Amino acid sequence: MVFSRIFILTVLFGLGFLGHSQSMSADGLKTIIEKVADTVEQNGNSIRFAFKERLLICVYDENANRMRIITPVVERKDIGEEELLNAMVANFHSALDVKYALSDEIIWAVFIHPLQEL
Repeated sequence: MVFSRIFILTVLFGLGFLGHSQSMSADGLKTIIEKVADTVEQNGNSIRFAFKERLLICVYDENANRMRIITPVVERKDIGEEELLNAMVANFHSALDVKYALSDEIIWAVFIHPLQEL
C-alpha cells in the first residue's frame, strides 16, 4: 500500500507543478489532467483518466472548493487483516493528504484538497 501512496503523490505533484498555483478552477484542473493523462473522460463534475495504465478519478465541487482524486489499490479479499489495520493506523498517524478508504470491497487511495488552493 505504500506504493499506492507514492504513486498518487507522484501524480499529484506532477499536476501541481505545471504552472498553476492559486485560484485553481475545474477547467484548469482538467487542462492539467489532459496534459499528463493517457486518456481522459469527463462526466459532469468527475474526470476519469488513466496515468501510466492506472485508473484515477477526480471529483470536484467548485462551490464547496473541494476536489478529490481516487484510485483503486486492491480488492479487500486480496489483503490480510494486518494490512488493512496498518492502513487505518496510517490514516490516523502518518498519512497527510492521502488516505485509504474501503468502498464496494475495494481499498482506494484518496487524495482530498481544497480546489482553489491546489
